[in-house]
Amino acid sequence: MNFRFIISEISHSRGQGFIFVVCVALSLVSLVAVNSFRRDVNESLLSDARSLHGGDVIVRSHQPFSPALSAELIAVDKEAETVVSKTWEFFSVARALEEQKTVLANIKAVDSLYPLYGSVVLRSGKSFQDTLQPGTVIVASSLLTRLGVEVGAEIQVGSRRFRLVDVIVSESQRPVNFFDFGPRIFVSSSDLQAMKVIQPGSRVHYEALVQIAASASAEAVAIRLQQYTGLGPERIATYATAPSRVKRFFDNLLFFLSLISIFTMLLAGVGMQSSLVALLRHKEKSLAIIRAIGGSGAFLFSHYLVLVLVLSLIGCGVGLLAAYVLEQNFTLIFAGLLPANIQLGLSLIDAVEGTLLGLGVVAFFSFFPLRSVLSIKPVAVLRKENISEQSTTTYIFFVCGILLFTGLIIRQLNDVKISLYFVGGTFALVALISILVSSAIFFIRRISGGGLALRQALRSMLRPGNAAKTITVTLSSALTLLLTIGLIQNDLRSTYISSYPDDAPNLFCIDIQKKQKNAFVELLGGGVELFPIIRARLLAINDEKIRRDVELKKRGDSLAREFNLTYRGGLLADEVLLEGKSMFAGDNLGKGLVPVSLLDTVAEMGDMGLGDILTFNVQGVVVTAQVVSIRSRNRSMLYPFFYFVFSAKDLGSAPQTFFAALTVPPGDIGHVENKVVGKFPNISTINVAEAAKELGKIMEKLSSVITFFSMFSIVAGLLILVSSILATRLARIQEAVFYKILGANSIFVWKVFVMENLILALTSGACAFIVAQVASWSLCAFVFDIGHRPYLQFCFLLLLFSCIVVVSTGVISSLSIIRRKPGHFLQQKSVD
Repeated sequence: MNFRFIISEISHSRGQGFIFVVCVALSLVSLVAVNSFRRDVNESLLSDARSLHGGDVIVRSHQPFSPALSAELIAVDKEAETVVSKTWEFFSVARALEEQKTVLANIKAVDSLYPLYGSVVLRSGKSFQDTLQPGTVIVASSLLTRLGVEVGAEIQVGSRRFRLVDVIVSESQRPVNFFDFGPRIFVSSSDLQAMKVIQPGSRVHYEALVQIAASASAEAVAIRLQQYTGLGPERIATYATAPSRVKRFFDNLLFFLSLISIFTMLLAGVGMQSSLVALLRHKEKSLAIIRAIGGSGAFLFSHYLVLVLVLSLIGCGVGLLAAYVLEQNFTLIFAGLLPANIQLGLSLIDAVEGTLLGLGVVAFFSFFPLRSVLSIKPVAVLRKENISEQSTTTYIFFVCGILLFTGLIIRQLNDVKISLYFVGGTFALVALISILVSSAIFFIRRISGGGLALRQALRSMLRPGNAAKTITVTLSSALTLLLTIGLIQNDLRSTYISSYPDDAPNLFCIDIQKKQKNAFVELLGGGVELFPIIRARLLAINDEKIRRDVELKKRGDSLAREFNLTYRGGLLADEVLLEGKSMFAGDNLGKGLVPVSLLDTVAEMGDMGLGDILTFNVQGVVVTAQVVSIRSRNRSMLYPFFYFVFSAKDLGSAPQTFFAALTVPPGDIGHVENKVVGKFPNISTINVAEAAKELGKIMEKLSSVITFFSMFSIVAGLLILVSSILATRLARIQEAVFYKILGANSIFVWKVFVMENLILALTSGACAFIVAQVASWSLCAFVFDIGHRPYLQFCFLLLLFSCIVVVSTGVISSLSIIRRKPGHFLQQKSVD
């Protein structure tokens, strides 16, 4: 092994070597940072899972605990070193007595033992258990601002007045609170009866937290309590198995960021391959001379393999360092989204996994360029030779590489199905863009007019070795990602936030009791449509039980959750019948079955169709129904909709509450809320327009995070552009010199180079615009069920920005070429 040769090659190819190193680093930086961040989040949330969930064993339900389970909880509470604490959590309207302001708040009623684990830190520094007494409340700081009150003021929740005694700084069971509808209010459970907010059917989250002796088994206690749940709505888990919506949120966010990071890794891999091909092409005659004087193909292959390994290790080191720096700045990037106690850092495991990942990516993308070294022949000294070789072995290695790379993606995403979809979707995207780019280049080759500078720019762009197609495909892929994300974000914001439909409901009233129906309608002046709500769980489809463990792992909606059933006689104004003769007309309705109509959304979720048998647990009563119709909707999800609709004769007698969707002038919302809550303390009102604004703020935060990570893919495309310029440096210098010898000034040379890069940018932008518009329309129509607009101004600004970046990068990389003096170049050529 001749190390002097390797060092010499690195020194003489430092431009392409630098590009290769940066591409290796780029392939790692975002993915390693995201993986390390995932580990940090998991450790932060799970290092003290008891504090996060509040107990060793957690019993949860959306209905009061059954008598059997309640009795067993009492028995558990009487055992030595065992404590049971109960909480009630629900939404209700809080009112400031002096200002007459209202806010939908998250009320949590707790007993004197709460919290069993963790803490609720107060602004005063006092003990939570000593501070919260009957008749008092402890609130989140945001409530003070929204109600315009201070500590010591009185607020009203339901029928009970409370004195505000302290402010929450943090609580271990709520490490982040950015996605909660309303500010937290703690009240004593002894005040629940006086508040009069909990009525039959009210939406209340019941929870029993069990603290057991250190020597006892939480799993054993959970199994013991599970025996008393039967078909009831109670769900029992230990601190180690209980689901956390905070963790689920971060899992979903980091999963999406992982997809973007893997996409960037793929583009960076293309950059590695491009720079290595350019390096070897530049060295082709030198390598042919080595072959001519006796050097073997194996000699060249082994030396360049070591060269690539050295550059790869340097790139891995740079990438790990950049990942560490990036993660240390996540507190700025994820501002307002992180748990307070999270500790960010790059562990040894992250470094080792990152290095192995980097070497794996390098091996995949460097194999074919390195293999071409074996095909170089001495005759290449005299004439241009094609150094690529296609053989059965090549194809076998390619297939093996794809399989290994797919396995790597599965390892990163930890989901086989989505990983395969991602690989297939990525190849489909690149193939589609490649077809568009090839078509564009086909037409560009046939442009004959437009002036000398334009013709020379086109000739320069399409020169051999310029990698115009690779550059354009890479930039188009990156821009497609950015455009698609931006377009969908604008569609969502336009539908739900900024362009809230004038006729859409903006105030929801829930938990209306049956006996309150007439009085409620009369209070609002009539013309109010009430929808009955019956809560139930889907137990089985065609006698196949719903697997809760599997369903809860799915992203998006789940068949394992509690559903709101309703009954009525016909379709809503925005509904259409897709399948079935009518909503409840079933020709072959089985014995003992009741008809049910499905919304197409839930039918797709569970792969359900006409004739399927569904088994429900309707508040302890098993109801078996047959699907007799499937409906769809032609308006957005801002309007009321129900997955499962029964007839009134089959479900009308079930325990139920009612729901109203009101359209109120924005200036009257506060007045209506005060009027409703003043007469009916148990009814909760939700200002949907205000909730949409809060959702918009969260979308802005998440959008900035996603855009930041997506920008790495643009960098990958720019690196390929720089690599291409370096690869054709000699030919470009020669052209620039000839232009000047023939009488052209520097301005003409500048125009040629600017036009070349501008054509690349415009071609990339046009292809990205077409694919992004199709992709975003498809996602809006078939996934989000919302309308799509092209947002031409947004697309124009983003594409203009990309053109400026591409042209600037190309021109800056060409400065030394443009400034080259003809005399110096000709003198050097004559010496050569």
